[in-house]
Amino acid sequence: MARAATVCAVVLVGVLAALAAAPSQETSRPAPAEASRAAPSGPMPTETRPAPQAPRSAAPSGTEPAGPAPDAATPARAVPTASAPPAAFTQADYDRHVAALRKIVPSSDFTVVVEPPFVVVGDEPADVVRRRSEQTVRWAVRRLRKQFFAKDPDEILTIWLFKDKASYLAHAKALFGDEPSTPYGYYSPRQKALVMNIATGGGTLVHEIVHPFMRSNFAACPAWFNEGLASLYEQSAGRGDRIVGLTNWRLAGLQEAVREGRLGSFKALAATTDAEFYGPASGRHYAQARYLCYWLQEHMLLERFHREFVAAAGEDPTGYRTLQSVLGETDMAAFQKRWQAWVLTLRFP
Repeated sequence: MARAATVCAVVLVGVLAALAAAPSQETSRPAPAEASRAAPSGPMPTETRPAPQAPRSAAPSGTEPAGPAPDAATPARAVPTASAPPAAFTQADYDRHVAALRKIVPSSDFTVVVEPPFVVVGDEPADVVRRRSEQTVRWAVRRLRKQFFAKDPDEILTIWLFKDKASYLAHAKALFGDEPSTPYGYYSPRQKALVMNIATGGGTLVHEIVHPFMRSNFAACPAWFNEGLASLYEQSAGRGDRIVGLTNWRLAGLQEAVREGRLGSFKALAATTDAEFYGPASGRHYAQARYLCYWLQEHMLLERFHREFVAAAGEDPTGYRTLQSVLGETDMAAFQKRWQAWVLTLRFP
């Protein structure tokens, strides 16, 4: 594997330009000391109601959803197409993307699966890679399209699923020259890739899938809502044909901040710049944004807020006035007191 990674690094000079042309800032976040993100809980199609019940990385333990047995193992270099490509990309587009990938895939241990609008590459057994493609990627994409995003990402992106920490760190370095600050995974617009340590669970993957969709549909989205919505689905399930977030590991830190009076106002949260949001207080920012989105979800207001924020973003770039309007609140301090009391009633797990 070490020799393959070295060869891969040499080939990258000519090939990654085709896969990762447009430079842009990485989407990264500080990571908590420990945890793993849960995949969507339970069998994907089943309705799961959250129990009444804080950066951009992961959660205490969870497992990939159970589901029907996948097809027989696919040879590592085979490229199964999971579903027909959307109109934005033709089969020829996917074929060219896969052909370029084949030049840099480190070894025959990797399976490539076309799962529009992504191409999934993983070094777990072929049937496991297919299962993750179908039961996590496809499952999440269908619901995110239905609820939030009319457009697919502007480019075909590669989802790299590395089987463990060692594989994740070695290949992030060999393929992209990255030394990840998070043990879970990240989205790199520059590399046109989602890079995952899938051993930590599928929740990180669902979180990161949100970001390229947000980038193509609402490029001006501020960090607080971009991360709030993405982190909502770190622990998720199906409610009918919709994806819903459940309580997760971020709750404990949020409740502690509420009890200690260390939580800022929603106005201050909405006004944070990217540098401020991802700064020293990022843990609280993630948690507050996530559980504001969770409150909106549980009161059937999340999709409405998203629609109205997108429409009003030119005049309301932070989303704060839109939030007030959707909530029907003139006294946001009073609302936050009620929200904080509600947060203290939530439980995880």
